[in-house]
Amino acid sequence: MLPALARAGGPSPRDLDRSRLDKVSDYFRNEVSAGTIPGAVVLVQQHGNPVLLQSFGLCDPATRSPMAEDAIFRIYSMSKPVTSVAAMMLVDDGRLRLNDALSTYIPAFADVKVDGRPLASPITILDLLRHTSGLTYGFYGETAVRRHYANAQLFDGDIDNETFAARLAKLPLAEQPGTLWDYGHSTDVLGRVIEIASDSSLFQFERDRLLGPLGMHETAFFLADPSRRNRVAEPSPRDWFDRPVAGLDDPIRRRRWESGGAGMISTISDYARFAQMLLNGGMFDGRRYLKPETVALMTRDHVVGVGIRRDDLYFPGADHGFGLGFSVRITERPPLPSGEYGWDGVGGTFFFIDPADDLFVIVMMQAPSQRGRIASDVRQLVYGALA
Repeated sequence: MLPALARAGGPSPRDLDRSRLDKVSDYFRNEVSAGTIPGAVVLVQQHGNPVLLQSFGLCDPATRSPMAEDAIFRIYSMSKPVTSVAAMMLVDDGRLRLNDALSTYIPAFADVKVDGRPLASPITILDLLRHTSGLTYGFYGETAVRRHYANAQLFDGDIDNETFAARLAKLPLAEQPGTLWDYGHSTDVLGRVIEIASDSSLFQFERDRLLGPLGMHETAFFLADPSRRNRVAEPSPRDWFDRPVAGLDDPIRRRRWESGGAGMISTISDYARFAQMLLNGGMFDGRRYLKPETVALMTRDHVVGVGIRRDDLYFPGADHGFGLGFSVRITERPPLPSGEYGWDGVGGTFFFIDPADDLFVIVMMQAPSQRGRIASDVRQLVYGALA
C-alpha cells in the first residue's frame, strides 16, 4: 500500500466524498471490461493521504498478469515536470537564471537560424521551460521544419545528451524564440543544460538532489534490474506505436541517452511523492526541494497571459496556459477550478494537482489512444466527488 504522505497545509473548503469516488472505480472497471485499456493504477490523494488507490485489469495482456500498485510504467512526457523541477532547483541554487541565453551553456545554439535568418533574440532557459524555444518535434505535424527534424537522423547510434543537443543545434528552429508555444525537444536540451550547470549527468543530479531524497527509487531512464521486468505494464498489442516516439523505441531499454523530455519510467508511489512535494509548495517530509515562490512561479501561466501565440496543436487546450513544465488551467469551468496544473505522457499516463482543494490525481496506464478521453472523464468524476 502507498504510505500516507506529508500534508500540504490547512483544510480545504471542499472535501472528497469517498462514496462518490466509487464512480471512478466503476469507470475504470468498465474501461477494462470494454477492452479499451488493459489495466490501470489510480490514485486520488487529498490532505496528504490516499482517498482512492486502486489497480484495475491486467499489467501485461500477453501474460495475463494482474495489475498491481507497484507496476512500472513508461511515463514519456511526464518526465518533463521532473526535469523542469531539477532545473529550477539550480535556479534556486543560483547556478541557472531564467533569462540566461542557452548559448551560454551550449555555444552552438547562438548560430541557429529561422528560415535562414539569424535569431532576433537568443533562446533562453525560460524558453526551454515553457516550450517557446523554437525547437520542435519531428514525429507529428507536417511543417517543413518538422519534416526536417524527422529526417535528420537525430537519434542514430548510442547517443548521450551532449551529442543529441549538438545535433539539434545544427537544425533550423521552427520559429523565433519567445514567439510561439511549440511542443518539442526543449526539455531534452534543458536536461543537457542541467548537466553542464551541475557538472554531472542528468540522472546523477536528479538522483542525488531530487529522486533519492524524495524516495523515488524506481524512477529512472531505463530498467536497470531485469528481475523487475515482470512488473512493467504493457499496452494492448493493437494500441501501441508503430515507430519510436521522440526517438525512444522503448524507455525500458538500457541506453546512454537520458531524455529529460520523454525518457523516464516510474511507479505511482514514486510520482505521488513528487506530486505531494509540489502540492506542499516545495517541501516533503521535512526537507525543502524548491522555494515556495519557485513553485508558485512554475505553476502560473507564462504563455497565454503574456501574449505568446499557440500553435494549431496546442496540447494544453483552450482553457489552459502553460507554466514552467506544466499546463495550468486559467479558465474556471465548474466543477473544474482555475489553478489546477499537471501534464501527461503519450503512453497513457497523466496527473493533475489542485492546490485550492489540496488534492492531486495520478493515473498510470499504458493506453496511448485513450489518454485524452479518459483524462477528461476522470477530471469530471473527481470534481463531482467534492462536497
